[in-house]
Amino acid sequence: MTNERRVLVHPDKASLAGAVAARFITKTLDILDGQETAHLSLTGGSMGSAVLEAVWASPAQASIDWSRVHFWWSDERWLPEGDAERNDRQARDALLDRLQLDAGQVHAMPAADSGLELDAAADRYAEELARFGMDDLPHPIFDISFLGVGPDGHIASLFPHRSGIRVTDRTVIPVRNSPKPPPERLSLTRPVINSSQRIWLVLAGADKASALGLALAGASRDEVPVAGIKGRRRTVFFVDQDAAAEVPEELIAREY
Repeated sequence: MTNERRVLVHPDKASLAGAVAARFITKTLDILDGQETAHLSLTGGSMGSAVLEAVWASPAQASIDWSRVHFWWSDERWLPEGDAERNDRQARDALLDRLQLDAGQVHAMPAADSGLELDAAADRYAEELARFGMDDLPHPIFDISFLGVGPDGHIASLFPHRSGIRVTDRTVIPVRNSPKPPPERLSLTRPVINSSQRIWLVLAGADKASALGLALAGASRDEVPVAGIKGRRRTVFFVDQDAAAEVPEELIAREY
């Protein structure tokens, strides 16, 4: 079993989304062939939605028994339910609502209009994670975790020079004064993310090149949070040509 990092480069955003979607379908089928259910953690952003839209557009997705798949999120913006900027709303529009899933399969983080304060909302999601705990852990082990990466190297809502990336005694944290709007958020912590079997980071655009280069060069996780992310089996960076500008040639994989 390997857990090395790999970088796969695609010509542009459209081909990147299509390639990740195809691999997602294939890997989900493979996972479900070996176990009863799959737990997948989703991310937000334009590429996150593009991948899910490409999954729906693929005829091959119909071969997946979606009733055996649970969906989670690595972070969420503290906004009202249904707000177009919420990660779960974007994922529902792109794919989840089209799959006619049972409500118990979609584990959205609490919304700002849920009647909970931010700290209580973090505790509530931690409780939901614990309901599906595995291997004596207070959370499921995600079969695939999708993550985006910000130009500053942040992942989920774990930002550079903030304490969130160093938290190890909680599964979910409230985030305040985020450098990226909105200021309040919820986020999984690094140990939960790193317990994932596979972490797939999807990056596009020249503004991501520096963060990717620094992460692969061994930067501090406090300076570049994505540098501290590594899955149990695989950690794959799916990137377009622009985002790969600062990746050493020897780190670029020729195949998955």
